[in-house]
Amino acid sequence: MILGIHHAAISTPDLDRALDFYCNLLGFTVASRMDWAPGTALPDTILGLKGSAARQAKLRAGNCFLELFEFSSPAPSRPERGIQDHGITHLCLHVSDLAAEVARLEAAGIRFRSAPQRRPTHVSVYGHDPDGNVLELLEVTDDSHPFSFTTLRPDPATVAPPGSRPPSSTKEEKA
Repeated sequence: MILGIHHAAISTPDLDRALDFYCNLLGFTVASRMDWAPGTALPDTILGLKGSAARQAKLRAGNCFLELFEFSSPAPSRPERGIQDHGITHLCLHVSDLAAEVARLEAAGIRFRSAPQRRPTHVSVYGHDPDGNVLELLEVTDDSHPFSFTTLRPDPATVAPPGSRPPSSTKEEKA
């Protein structure tokens, strides 16, 4: 049974800069570190690469982990991609005081795409990490919001056992 999202991963050209940003500025803590040299079989197999080499750190924050990689082999490329393009578009961080976080991060030089936008149940804003990855800061102001952490408990009506068909809200058509 899928329990939830465990971690997201970001490839960075500068692991030390990324660690400084995520740990010293955002408050993540390092859960583990590892490096591997070219020809290390396990990472090559798992990642589907040949001759990979990287420095890696797994960070912890609240209810999830964030994995950072700095690959030295194979040579990384950085295709420019808009937030509207297919693939992962952003990483959302749950905060308790959005206004204070925005002020603190702006003072540290972080740029945001707009002023925080308030809705009836939450307020959010989009910005960037040092590598240009899009970050959303989200403060849920009303626990009735469907994304409130209070809603993160398994609902037997919506969680299907592995290998079974997911619940459907419509009747099946007969052939």
